[in-house]
Amino acid sequence: MWKLIESDIQAVFDNDPAAKSKLEVILTYSGLHAIWAYRIARWFYVRHWFTMARMISQIARFFTGIEIHPGARIGQRLFIDHGMGVVIGETCEIGDDVVLFQGVTLGGNGKEKGKRHPTLGNNVMVSSGAKVLGSFTVGEYSMIGANSVVLREVPPYSTVVGIPGKVVKLNGQRVNKLDHASLPDPVIDMLATMQKQIDEMREQIREQEKQIQGGQRTHELENF
Repeated sequence: MWKLIESDIQAVFDNDPAAKSKLEVILTYSGLHAIWAYRIARWFYVRHWFTMARMISQIARFFTGIEIHPGARIGQRLFIDHGMGVVIGETCEIGDDVVLFQGVTLGGNGKEKGKRHPTLGNNVMVSSGAKVLGSFTVGEYSMIGANSVVLREVPPYSTVVGIPGKVVKLNGQRVNKLDHASLPDPVIDMLATMQKQIDEMREQIREQEKQIQGGQRTHELENF
């Protein structure tokens, strides 16, 4: 247990250059407090003391702003930096040396039973505000960009950005050119589709009016 606590503290120094001393880290790092509270809650959870486990996790959430379900499986040296708003779901699995920033959600995308939250491999980094939703794996050494929404499997050694998240780098090689000004906007796409349909309907109405007018003129000439 002491070795685990020491590794949690060392993870802070490895990832945050602002950390000055062990005393400062122990007293002021809410991410560290949330992880320690999770480990206590997890002890009760695996022994089927579910209510006690959830009570501990909710108390930790109140004081730290970080919600970690005691059912989640977390490896060693997890570092949560500026962790306000971080949510880790019940069936999440997190490997070793993972880094999460504020506002990250590791959640589900439905009400299905069983495994419904993501699995993060070793050395994964999830940036501020990113949402990883669903039961799939984010491969080791991958990076999720800020505010990305990841809904599908991520290969190892990948960089993912955008909504929905797309792999833009794989094994250090750019997959495709990312144009931030041209990221997909579902509202604009829907409006463009509606406008196209309206234009097509207008053209059909014009053709019908021409046919009707032509028929009327023919009828007038026949009567004349």
